[in-house]
Amino acid sequence: MAEPDAAKPLVIIGAGGTGGHMFPAAAFAEEMRSRGWQVGLMSDERGLRYAEHFPADWKEEVKAASPNTRKPWTLPGAALKIWGGINSAASTMKRLKPSLVAGFGGYPAFPALSAAARRKVPILIHEQNAVLGRVNRRFAGKAAIVASGFDRLDRLPTGAVHHAVGNPVRAPIAAMRDKPFPPMDGGLTIFITGGSQGAKILGDIIPLAIANHLPATLRARLKVVQQVREEQLEQVRAVYDKVQLQHELKPFFSDMPERLAAAHLIIARSGAGTVSEIAAVGRPSILIPLKIAMDDHQTANAEALVDAGAADVLLEDNLYPNLLGELIKVRIEDATDLKNRAALARVTGTITAASDLADLAEQVAKQPA
Repeated sequence: MAEPDAAKPLVIIGAGGTGGHMFPAAAFAEEMRSRGWQVGLMSDERGLRYAEHFPADWKEEVKAASPNTRKPWTLPGAALKIWGGINSAASTMKRLKPSLVAGFGGYPAFPALSAAARRKVPILIHEQNAVLGRVNRRFAGKAAIVASGFDRLDRLPTGAVHHAVGNPVRAPIAAMRDKPFPPMDGGLTIFITGGSQGAKILGDIIPLAIANHLPATLRARLKVVQQVREEQLEQVRAVYDKVQLQHELKPFFSDMPERLAAAHLIIARSGAGTVSEIAAVGRPSILIPLKIAMDDHQTANAEALVDAGAADVLLEDNLYPNLLGELIKVRIEDATDLKNRAALARVTGTITAASDLADLAEQVAKQPA
């Protein structure tokens, strides 16, 4: 770890678990550094896998665990890990004296937030989803401010100070905000992304919906760009090839901002980051919440776009090829409606969340202890 610059205030970020926690934290970190702050990152081994390019002055691995009450024999080991992580984080805070600790959720954030509470360091929390996650919920009552990615925030403790700022999005996503909706006088592009969790059902159902339940005249105008699990590539390709439908399939798209901007319709999970990026770019969507998401937070995430008239939600229990095919047909046959939905999506989106969150962070840091 590099020696701190005593002339600069320090914010320590606690985050991890998935990219859904780390990517907004990284956008916030970039903004704080641009304001002359030092940034430290605390996460566990898994979280740091997402942090290779994280804009921090230093990164510290802390032990963390997610206790599983269904396997009680694992609890003592998890408790020891967590206790060790808290002590390590507290030792670092004692030495470096941060002005602020910012928690972005995920169980790897627990040690940093616990240590901050122990050492009475001001806490700022950012919750990406429309339902407060377990770790953020635990510390929301101790936080000076609880910021959120959506106006709706369920499970917020009574008395907590709440500010809805939106989800910080990456600079390449923000750069797509002024890209106009693609012309519809030629082909139509459907972009399908499922994220890492539960994407198999999208690979099973969506190709059948498009290939078997859209008229041939409409299919002839379509290009499908789809994220597909490696083991499903040949299966999905065969479905599209059978009806001679233009397609591009990959397990991962490194140019996600450009793919979102080029789409006339997006079909996706409704993770917080995905919903926020769709809104920031401004594109119509069909959202399929992950059924097993804790507290059904993906359905809650989709609410703002649905209420604005910019998106449809199709629950997994209703995810049948014929129903999805009919919905796709209705949407892409109406060019005026698609453009209107794109404009409505854009109204709900923001690209200033990182800056607004940094304003709150500096406000919290200036508050008397």
